Amino acid sequence: MADAEQIASAFIAACADELAAPKPGNVHIYAPGHGMEAADFIASAKAAAPHISAPGARVGARILEAVEATWTRVGCNTNLGIILLCAPLAHAASRAGEGSLDEKLAQTLEALDFSDADLAFRAIVRASPAGLGAAPQHDVAAPARISLREAMALAADRDLVARQYANGFSEIFGMGREAIRRARERGHDRETATLLLFMTYARHFPDTHIQRKFGEKVARETLTRFQEAASLIDAVDDRDSMFRIALELDRSLKKSGYNPGACADLTVAALFVDYLLAILPNVHKNG
Repeated sequence: MADAEQIASAFIAACADELAAPKPGNVHIYAPGHGMEAADFIASAKAAAPHISAPGARVGARILEAVEATWTRVGCNTNLGIILLCAPLAHAASRAGEGSLDEKLAQTLEALDFSDADLAFRAIVRASPAGLGAAPQHDVAAPARISLREAMALAADRDLVARQYANGFSEIFGMGREAIRRARERGHDRETATLLLFMTYARHFPDTHIQRKFGEKVARETLTRFQEAASLIDAVDDRDSMFRIALELDRSLKKSGYNPGACADLTVAALFVDYLLAILPNVHKNG
């Protein structure tokens, strides 16, 4: 198991890494976007980290307290999806006993109950993400009557973050881990590896944040644009060319107000897992 200080440091590092790559359409150190700057996200990560890693805390409590701390620090929703993904990962990393990180995550997800859902619902309402809308049943504005995992499963077809709760974070431990491995094998630095990780998600999934705000047609069109840009990036092997291609798409997406935030959230979670696996004892590293 990892201690709270290690988990908090891993969380902040993952958030910082995500900002260090020119992820098209998202905020990063090369360009602000959507009324926010990279400094807002760093401040948010530092505010949320002690609550994400709080010793002995339930997942729902980690989520709500991290969102509250973020709002106190920056006054806007910078990291709800990141928190929703990283809270159960942090809980899993803090569990005592044998088993890999993904095995402990499975135990964490299985143990989620309606109290976790109630706290997470309160966090979601507090963050008030764009395009949230209302659900016909088990809406976040109403008291929770099912477990957090069950609630997320109901939203899995329309939200990439919720889908991870339903499938055991398979896109994080599968596609994400593989993208990081391939980038390292090719000798890329951390920033380039992060860009390639993000593009892996953005070229495979219509971003559900864009879909909620602008509709399925725009999300599909944006997916095509990411696939075209990813193909161009695949054809080059130097950092400068990759970043140039990414920043050209970045400017275009931001001009339209399109923010592929769900893919960015998955990127942070995959980076967080990478850091956690590096600090956990060897028995955990097959996760």
